[in-house]
Amino acid sequence: MADWVKDVAIGEWFETGDGDSFEIVGFDTKSEVVLVQRFDGTLEEYDFEDWAELKAKPCAAPEDVSGALDDLRSDVPADRWQDPLDYLDTRP
Repeated sequence: MADWVKDVAIGEWFETGDGDSFEIVGFDTKSEVVLVQRFDGTLEEYDFEDWAELKAKPCAAPEDVSGALDDLRSDVPADRWQDPLDYLDTRP
């Protein structure tokens, strides 16, 4: 197993040389796989060889970590849940 494995932990953020950042969300030493999630919610899997070639460096987490949820907010009107009883059918 590679030495760099000791320095990788779930929840840490990394970035590649082109400024692309992602979070480690899974790690399996038996299968030699690192699972990452990008800011937009995309999941990717890297085997240990590909991970070493990325030359990813630790970085700070983004201040706003809601990147994958941005589209969901625009789908629901802001006043939709103000009073749930408005949507209750009160007919006998």
